[in-house]
Amino acid sequence: MSQQTEHIIGRDDPILVTGASGFIGGRVVDNLLERGFQSIRCLVRTSSNLARLEKVIAAHDGQDRVKMVVGNLLSRESAREVSRNAKLILHLAAGTGAKSFADAYLNSVVTTRNLLDAVREHGCLRRFVSLSTFSVYSGNLAPGERVFNEGAEVEKQPESRAEAYGYGKQRQDELVIAYGEEHQVPYVLLRPGVVYGPGKHSITGRVGIDTFGFFIHMGGGGEIPLSYVENCAEAIVLAGLRPGIDGEVFNVLDDELPTSRKFLSLYKKNVRGFRSIYFPKFASYLFCASWEGMAALTKGQLPMQFTRREWRAYWKSFRYSNEKLRSKLGWKAPVKTAEGLDHFFESCREALRND
Repeated sequence: MSQQTEHIIGRDDPILVTGASGFIGGRVVDNLLERGFQSIRCLVRTSSNLARLEKVIAAHDGQDRVKMVVGNLLSRESAREVSRNAKLILHLAAGTGAKSFADAYLNSVVTTRNLLDAVREHGCLRRFVSLSTFSVYSGNLAPGERVFNEGAEVEKQPESRAEAYGYGKQRQDELVIAYGEEHQVPYVLLRPGVVYGPGKHSITGRVGIDTFGFFIHMGGGGEIPLSYVENCAEAIVLAGLRPGIDGEVFNVLDDELPTSRKFLSLYKKNVRGFRSIYFPKFASYLFCASWEGMAALTKGQLPMQFTRREWRAYWKSFRYSNEKLRSKLGWKAPVKTAEGLDHFFESCREALRND
């Protein structure tokens, strides 16, 4: 864990973590407790599974330092109450299971707007850290660019992609930026890549797809923008504490990223073997372009699931940089990539044994 000691808040200042019971949220609370913060407020829903979060709190004997608040940010009153007096908000809650663009907008944008309106009323916030996603990027780089970083183009037509979650997150980003510019809400945006670790057991779609009953490997020699869950949590906490970074955007990526081909090979070796068909770049692009054309001809009867926009965003080969994360946040990965992959594969094997 980073030893950065210069913080914008004190250890007794109230911190709100939304989405605290989620895959990343529990690790963020663990990180805050490890750093000695004394007043952590965790927003959870009535349907939340609290086992992971309760285990984290017990491990730090943190019952007096952590308060769990049941609420829903769709309620303006709930947003107002849970954010009262908060000096730092780490906003991780989102509509990850959204099946429609309307659901994604409701659970990513409306909830965030309610929270931002509430902190404007309270007038004591020192930073709002908003968790976004790599999915907001279009996959188009400027001419001559070879390395993917925070300057990459954001999707201009997110509604044209077959991903409700990414659409909701992009609209959320726009909202947070607007509140920063128009209402001087101090914010930082974080865009993690593929967050992985024990507790998640699927192969990311950036490696390939199994929609048709067999696995099509689409990624080839391009790197996979992985972010091990503890490393991601470290970046989130640093983004809330580090002075002088208001208004910045950070991509959250690990060091020494494996290629798609390497990741798939390691998975087969360490978890389970299975047959896969490799589509080289020209074939995967042709597949997506053909699917897009057929979907247009059927006027929606065939879902617009694989398109050229999806191909550019997920399967076009890139090299990625986390230089800004390291230089401006002082971030260092608590868990090296090789170790993170070992933990992930072990968790996958255990899940298979328990099936």
